[in-house]
Amino acid sequence: MKWRIAIFSGPLLGILVLLFTDLDPARPEMTRTAAVALLMAAWWVTEAIPLAATALIPVVLFPVLEILSGKEVAGLYFNHIIFLFLGAFMVAQAMQRWDLDRRIGLKILALIGRGPSLIMLGFMLTTAFLSMWISNTATAMMMVPIAYSVILKLEEEVDSRVARRFSCGLLLGIAYSASIGGISTLVGTPPNLAFARILQINFPGAPEISFSSWFFFAFPLCVVFFFIAWLLLILVFRSGKEHFKFNQDFFKKEYEKLGPISFEQKIVLTVFGMLALLWMTRSPLEIGFLRIPGWSSIFPRPDFIDDGTVAITLALILFFLPSRDDAKKRILDWHDAVKLPWGIVLLFGGGFALAHGFQTSGLSAWIGNLLTAFQGLPVILIVLSICALMTFITELTSNTATTQMILPILAAMSVSLEINPLLLMVPATLSASCAFMLPVATPPNAVVFGTGRLRVVDMVRVGIFLNIIGIILITAAIFILGPLTLGIDISVFPEWAK
Repeated sequence: MKWRIAIFSGPLLGILVLLFTDLDPARPEMTRTAAVALLMAAWWVTEAIPLAATALIPVVLFPVLEILSGKEVAGLYFNHIIFLFLGAFMVAQAMQRWDLDRRIGLKILALIGRGPSLIMLGFMLTTAFLSMWISNTATAMMMVPIAYSVILKLEEEVDSRVARRFSCGLLLGIAYSASIGGISTLVGTPPNLAFARILQINFPGAPEISFSSWFFFAFPLCVVFFFIAWLLLILVFRSGKEHFKFNQDFFKKEYEKLGPISFEQKIVLTVFGMLALLWMTRSPLEIGFLRIPGWSSIFPRPDFIDDGTVAITLALILFFLPSRDDAKKRILDWHDAVKLPWGIVLLFGGGFALAHGFQTSGLSAWIGNLLTAFQGLPVILIVLSICALMTFITELTSNTATTQMILPILAAMSVSLEINPLLLMVPATLSASCAFMLPVATPPNAVVFGTGRLRVVDMVRVGIFLNIIGIILITAAIFILGPLTLGIDISVFPEWAK
């Protein structure tokens, strides 16, 4: 019954808007875009049909309703941001194929220590680091079996109550650090990539949000948030003194089972290191008065090269290099690459198409005029409100789909209020990945909840505090780090946004 209501509610909303609303008689496409947006929002929120299927709606309705031509809509579904995502994912697939991610994880755990606090720190550090480069869902799925083996061994040695408290903290630590680590890079979580493209669609003259500029803004935030989350989990799930010491050789033995590092792992590790280095140094880096030129400036047209170019270049190398064990086998082949999450690619495309429809139809400007009611409010209060809204909405909805619905509205709002768009759009993007209360909030939350060792109340009692902390930290970061790393002048409405 709920499924049927969800299926029909979207079209009903859209039809009611078309029949009884006329936002601007001179521009009927504005009302039609609003109708499509409501239909997509209803189906994205309720997941009446798969998210990727909903993302294809503009391909059909934009041409039929004379909002954009079919040719124009189709071109919005593939761009340099998509290639950045695809290239990064292919390198991540190679890491998983040759067990490099597991090797990195066990090595870190073997080095950290044996007390419960340090074991939790080791798992969280590993998860956060891998989530910067690999899908946070895949990272959580890889780390949970390792954590499970630790929990089972612990249950043999200590009181069941102590073991349960530790297992709750450990599993939540994996879920939370997967989300926190992902916000620090453009490729770490889908909302970050969606933001980079939607900013470009709404403000073609805006400065590029490169991998390095985003990293130097978000990484310090990630570090602070990470250690706060670790300390909070220790406080909540550790009673009194440490009740046990873990066998220090456990992780070393698990690592030794992998054998010596293979030729293939060395190749993938080298390519991965090159990818990170080239991303970090491609574009000029400006931190306050310090300017470091990027390597792309050696080319006659440095603007022709972007992070997507780098990602695909390094991914292609993996298709050429043969495996030492089997010369017919490559480090990466299409059998692995075809596992790319095409649903996410379509979801990106649908959001980009919707954002372009908002812009060209005039709907963004119309919404912006409505939001002038916020004129006069302190900017910091507006940012806090946006962070809170995004954090708690994405407890129940897809963070990628929600980000793609909200960002065009915030772009219009920033123009209407004459606020730098980055002040509103960046916090909203980060907040979309910082929902920690419910199993459905993020895929890592769902993965750890699926172990059956957590109750919803376990997640809520820590997650509510992390949600609030995230809102405060993200707001502070945009005002403190934004001017230094993203070139935000809080007191000036930039020319590129006018």
